[in-house]
Formats: sequence, structure tokens, C-alpha cells
Amino acid sequence: QVVLVESGGGLVQAGGSLRLSCAASGRSVSSYGMGWFRQAPGKEREFVATIRWSGGTTFYAESVKGRFTISRDNTNNTVYLQMNSLKPEDTAVYYCAAGRIWSASEYEYDYWGQGTQVTVSS
Repeated sequence: QVVLVESGGGLVQAGGSLRLSCAASGRSVSSYGMGWFRQAPGKEREFVATIRWSGGTTFYAESVKGRFTISRDNTNNTVYLQMNSLKPEDTAVYYCAAGRIWSASEYEYDYWGQGTQVTVSS
């Protein structure tokens, strides 16, 4: 069993930055693939970024590539999403997830956090 708790969301101006954290408890996620997803009002949940268990391999949605960086600290059982050059269209609830493999598909993940709100103003 893995429990994930996101933090770090908030209100920022366009062009600003935020770093989201996802703290895992219950068991280590060092051997799990991790992902970040987001869901805006009226839209489906969409993939943002994923990272392999080793932390050395990542993959990003085209909409955030070059602006967002996913990383993990297996020692502290935490995954991060550094978000730079934020745009109003980045406004959404952001969720972290853990699964047996790293993937861009939400269906490959077994554990989910409750989400943290990110709002980017114009």
C-alpha cells in the first residue's frame, strides 16, 4: 500500500514558478514508476510527466516540455515537479501517481494522491 500526498500548489502569476512535492508513505516508492497528471475544470485528466524508478529517465507531455521538470528523491521517498514559465492554461488540479511501470497512461498507475490546486493568473 502506498499513500501519496501532494503539496506546493497555489496561486502564481503567468511566467512564475512553483515546485510541487509528492510525499509517499506506507512503503517505499523507490522501485515504482511515478507520474504527474493534471485535470482542469471541464477537461479530462491529462498526462504531464513521468519518471522511471531509477530517476534517470523521464518523459513529458509536449505542452510542458522545456518548462516542467520531474525528479525524485528516493532517499526521502518524494517526487517533485518543478514548473517554470507557467501559463494560465496550466491551471489545474495536479495529481501524483505511483505504478509498477512509468507511463503516460493514467491506467498504468495503482496509487494516486488527492491533488493540489495550481492556479496561474494572467
